[in-house]
Amino acid sequence: MILSDKDIRQAIDSGRVIINSHQPDYVPYIHASSMDLHLGETFKLYEHSKFPLLDPKDPKTLSGNVRTLQINEGDSFIVQPGEFVLGVTEEQITVPDDLVVRVEGRSSLGRLGIIVHSTAGFVDPGFSGTITLEISNLNRLPIALYPGMRVCQIAFEQMTSPAQTPYHSKPHSKYQNQVLPEESRLSSDPEFVN
Repeated sequence: MILSDKDIRQAIDSGRVIINSHQPDYVPYIHASSMDLHLGETFKLYEHSKFPLLDPKDPKTLSGNVRTLQINEGDSFIVQPGEFVLGVTEEQITVPDDLVVRVEGRSSLGRLGIIVHSTAGFVDPGFSGTITLEISNLNRLPIALYPGMRVCQIAFEQMTSPAQTPYHSKPHSKYQNQVLPEESRLSSDPEFVN
């Protein structure tokens, strides 16, 4: 069951869902069944010239070849055609143990060719932090993105019962309390740890 605008406001007002934002008022960003989030100022780009490949068994190839860029307010970040970058939401969210959050792109950006998540469109119950965005440009033209612009939307889904092991209690919750866009920590998965 997806929460309606009324239920989203209630969840935030009661403190069940926590949205920490620079925006003075969250209400204008709540729609009938979703809520818009804004693009943060930090981006990470993979430096493809440093390593011949990304190898889940070699953590250096996953985190040792990213460059972090901070974009000043009012400036744009240009996403080149075919480029893949990591971005982050401006908002930090905290999800209770009985809700799931789905991250989706905004239609207006999708019509330009911007995809905001490759596969990670799901935020687990019990998660707290910013949401890392996996941004791709499918267009043949570069596209300018601006920190503070609405970049994605989230929908809240009620679970049948609270999770027995929410994200904050999970032994391998690699991204809990993240603030910056976080590159893959796949190398710390149990199947790759020696």
